Amino acid sequence: METQRVAVIIEDDKDIRDLLNAVLQQSGFKVFTSPNGTEGVEAVRTHNPTVVTLDLGLPDIDGFEVIRQLRLFSDAYIVMLTARAEELDTLMGLEAGADDYITKPFRPRELRARISAMLRRPRSGEDSSAAVEATIAAPAAPSHAPEVPAPAPAVWPADETAVEARIAAAEAREEGRFRHNGLSLDFGTRTTEIDGQPVELTRTEFELLHAVLESGRRVRTKTDLVRRLRGDEYDAGGFISEADERTVEVHVGNVRRKLGDDSRSPRWVETVRGVGYRLAPSR
Repeated sequence: METQRVAVIIEDDKDIRDLLNAVLQQSGFKVFTSPNGTEGVEAVRTHNPTVVTLDLGLPDIDGFEVIRQLRLFSDAYIVMLTARAEELDTLMGLEAGADDYITKPFRPRELRARISAMLRRPRSGEDSSAAVEATIAAPAAPSHAPEVPAPAPAVWPADETAVEARIAAAEAREEGRFRHNGLSLDFGTRTTEIDGQPVELTRTEFELLHAVLESGRRVRTKTDLVRRLRGDEYDAGGFISEADERTVEVHVGNVRRKLGDDSRSPRWVETVRGVGYRLAPSR
């Protein structure tokens, strides 16, 4: 029997809290509610929810601080609900670790759709056929290059660079694992490292980096990446706004900051101006 998903609502307005409770229960969640940030953090710690809805304007502690505290121990999807229309507030929330935002007043149908899209994202332990076939470090190498057995000089190219490229390509084809310029990402364990040092990414940031790595030098447009985060790899006709694309920009900026990447001389994520992103060349 499938375990019921859990949601935590952190909202000081009782009417909105009751509305969110009804919407999430109708969506199949077991719901716990909190009227302030302090109780909300403890509710998340106690109930380990899949989804958290968070009002930014709380009576005790700032909503951004709540997000930062939650990210110390929880990997739940966090949806900000805010009456603040300023872009800066939205960007601050996303940079703190939120996954999405909805401005008040909101439509229950939109909230359900956004949560449903988040839950369709690949989760830890799921397989990824695209990752199995991905090749990063050697764009010129054939996708079905034969495995090279133990030392056989006659088989290997004489050029040492070509040898290294083949080794890198073979490593990149390992199921769900990617290595590029000192960065490694393991989809199965949902871990990311740089030169052996762990890098903590949110689920959304991990998905974006994974999308770029598995695409190699092929450009992923911002529209593509929005669909990826919604769990819809194909164009099903869903509307994608400038705000959605801007959200991707913010998350990519967060990935770069956590990786220590420089957008002007990228080691991993290269911007294709006016289009999207792709993997930076091998070094």
